[in-house]
Amino acid sequence: MVHRPRSTVYLEGIMDNEIIFETKNLTKQFGALVAVDDVSIKVRKNSLHAIIGPNGAGKTTFFNLLSGNIEPTSGSVIFKGRDITHQPVHRTIHYGIGRSFQITNIFPNLTVFENIRLAAQALGRDNFKFWQAASQFKQYEARTLEVIEKVGLKDRAQTLARTLPHGDQRKLELGIILAPDPEVLLLDEPTAGMAAEQVPELIALIQDIQKAGDKTVMLVEHNMNVVMSVSDAITVMHMGKVLAEGTPSEIAANKEVQTAYLGGLYELNV
Repeated sequence: MVHRPRSTVYLEGIMDNEIIFETKNLTKQFGALVAVDDVSIKVRKNSLHAIIGPNGAGKTTFFNLLSGNIEPTSGSVIFKGRDITHQPVHRTIHYGIGRSFQITNIFPNLTVFENIRLAAQALGRDNFKFWQAASQFKQYEARTLEVIEKVGLKDRAQTLARTLPHGDQRKLELGIILAPDPEVLLLDEPTAGMAAEQVPELIALIQDIQKAGDKTVMLVEHNMNVVMSVSDAITVMHMGKVLAEGTPSEIAANKEVQTAYLGGLYELNV
């Protein structure tokens, strides 16, 4: 049986009204493969909660279950006290859940401004009026400009998305997620494919957004330096199960995590 130590600090005494996301015995099978196996976690509101684990641990499948991209085989997903287990992705977006993917997901032939304006419009009353002139949707411009500045792309507002450097494309994707003003951001490897020197800027941006006080960030990330330096809580997955959960210092000291995640070859440092 896998030992599943819980945090002695981070989760102690946590109240129900502090929980924004919760899963109960969440399981997803693909034929004989159990990709997510009986996962129960709680995510504190306005926190940065990282999900880590080796390749094939079930992290992306878990995110797909949270966002409604796929349905579980069993178990439940609770968001702000509401059971959203069988809600499709277009409904979870309306509930306030934004999701990014490992592969950058933007409109390459539209400008930065147009990408973000369409995202802002998508959750408004004009979400299906894509063939009308953009000048008719002035009400979304203020939000678009606010988001563009927030993600640091003000000087590139009229630049075609496909011409942006990869790091700026990642910023744009973050802006697309932020445009509808979600409460939770599910970020699946946001630094994937980025040059090492670009990573600190993007992570600082994500931290700034989360620390503004009204956002919860769930992060799948392989860069352990990033995870250990920015996370409030970490859940470690291994072979579809929760292996450990706790603060960065608790996870760094966990010998099972050292063995399962890094093969015992490296030390996790806070």
